[in-house]
Amino acid sequence: MMIENMQSVLAFGLPGSWEWIVVLIIAVLIFGRRLPEIARGLGKSITEFKKGIKDTENEVRDAVDEADQIAEASTEPPETEAENQD
Repeated sequence: MMIENMQSVLAFGLPGSWEWIVVLIIAVLIFGRRLPEIARGLGKSITEFKKGIKDTENEVRDAVDEADQIAEASTEPPETEAENQD
């Protein structure tokens, strides 16, 4: 009995085309004139999010490059005074 109930719950799946149309109509009725403002705000948020990710990637890349330079500098043998006289 319990398995049958679980199968009926899982059988719903994603909404079909008619269900999306109904949801869209309800959204237009509820939000009306504010819908373009909401979409514009969502677009700006996505743009800022992408910009933040790009900035973070650049900071990480710069930190790795700096760490590589420090590692290379520390593995080079120091110059001696005899080498400087030549």
